[in-house]
Amino acid sequence: MSSSNNFVTNFHKLVHVGIALSSQKNLESLLEEILISAIDITNSDGGTLYLMSPENELQCEILIIKSLNIQEGGTTGKTIEIPNKPLYHTDGSPNFFIEATQAVHENRTINVPNAYKELHFDMVSPTQADELKGYKSISFLTTPMQDHEGEIIGVLQLINATDAETNQIISFSADDEEVLEALASQAAIAFSNRLLIFRLENLFREFIDLINGAIDDKSPYTGAHCRRVPELTSMIADAVNNNEKGPLKDFKMTDADRYELHIAGLIHDCGKVSTPVHIVDKATKLEKIYDRIGVLELRLEIIRRDLEIAFLKGSLSQEDWQKTELHLIDDLKFLKESNIGGEWMSDASIRRIQQIAKSHHWEDYLKNSHDFITAEEVENLSIRSGTLNVLDRKIINHHIEVTIDMLANLTWPKHLQRVPEYAGGHHERMDGRGYPKGLRREEMSVQARCMAIADVFEALTASDRPYKKGKTLSEALMILGKMKLDQHLDPDIFNIFVWEKVYEAYARKFLKPEQIDLIDETQIPGFEARPVH
Repeated sequence: MSSSNNFVTNFHKLVHVGIALSSQKNLESLLEEILISAIDITNSDGGTLYLMSPENELQCEILIIKSLNIQEGGTTGKTIEIPNKPLYHTDGSPNFFIEATQAVHENRTINVPNAYKELHFDMVSPTQADELKGYKSISFLTTPMQDHEGEIIGVLQLINATDAETNQIISFSADDEEVLEALASQAAIAFSNRLLIFRLENLFREFIDLINGAIDDKSPYTGAHCRRVPELTSMIADAVNNNEKGPLKDFKMTDADRYELHIAGLIHDCGKVSTPVHIVDKATKLEKIYDRIGVLELRLEIIRRDLEIAFLKGSLSQEDWQKTELHLIDDLKFLKESNIGGEWMSDASIRRIQQIAKSHHWEDYLKNSHDFITAEEVENLSIRSGTLNVLDRKIINHHIEVTIDMLANLTWPKHLQRVPEYAGGHHERMDGRGYPKGLRREEMSVQARCMAIADVFEALTASDRPYKKGKTLSEALMILGKMKLDQHLDPDIFNIFVWEKVYEAYARKFLKPEQIDLIDETQIPGFEARPVH
């Protein structure tokens, strides 16, 4: 082949390599593609690719020898036994005795025609390795990889140039040097760009972890929620993606879509950084900074003291004293039980709280009479379910508005533009009665609807909350089924959640053994059999 034809061929190869390198997203695959391309274009038998380590050493990342069918490092997972090459001696002086390290120090390509005749460089290590493998490394071509900022990030080294016609080992030519330098330049920039993106993605993820860590520091219960919801959301979305029957059979996700959804799950509650801790972790109905049930106990003790004084003064009979005292003790026991947030408080229980508030009074040191329970305490103790009153609920609900505002103020790249929508929709309802925007089902993405189910199911089954016990699987599925019928949750996604037993996979990973009970799916409210077609 003529020199001009060879030039055109190599030029085309370099163009194709550049295109391939720019589209490669996996770092290990990128390194392999760089070395394989260099070997192919120069018709070499093998080569190595080194990267700079934090310790100022060249660390071999990929090793390829075609004639021995050897490929190590990179995506192969095979360990490379080549030791690191230090750039400096122990006394701090530059290491010029290894061709790869000299290429770095002098920032130039080094061409060794015959390693066995080389006197300048220390070629003992390669030749010793050759003896072990029954191989002869004769010609070497080594060039530094320099990024767009002028920093050398590694070294590309080729071994044994081969004559295309005779298959004999020859020295590397000047054309080979030019080709390798061009390829090394392309490769360094491609690798640096991919590494920069990788590091920015890691930084972004660490920033998310920082926010969740701040939430976790305020409330470990909420922090754990922020870690579990994205996993369950991904599990549900994957089940919908893999489903081939029903209304959602055409829904499909790419790896980029999955990453976008996972990021949204990680930050879906970032607005809780603004929520007061005593609201987030409100364990009882009377809790603010502390549980005020102790105040009621103190008032009862004052009333008992006054009864005892009245008895001792003769203004109260022993029978009335003891009867009233037993009544007080029974009322306090009932109030303590009512203070624990349950599923539903009956009308009769609320009437009894109101009656207790009016039945007992206590006097302060000025002889002023006060109700045993204040109006505000009656309101809190009468909370129908859970521990949050109307004001508490508004404060909690505000977190999603803060989340949306926080995310809306960020400039999202194209592949993450839907993160605010996914993260901001997990409290919406299918009938439009959710918050904060009152979106209906058709106004929400499938991903946001998946997260809504994940958020509810995780909250129901979480066993680390101070205000409730974690539900068993059957209890949680019964509640979710009712929410489906009430048009709170997406019915099609909930069906897939049940059909694919996503709840079971999640339970094995996150629930306590005592929470995992037997499930009869046909008994779940709103259960629908999987369609045949």
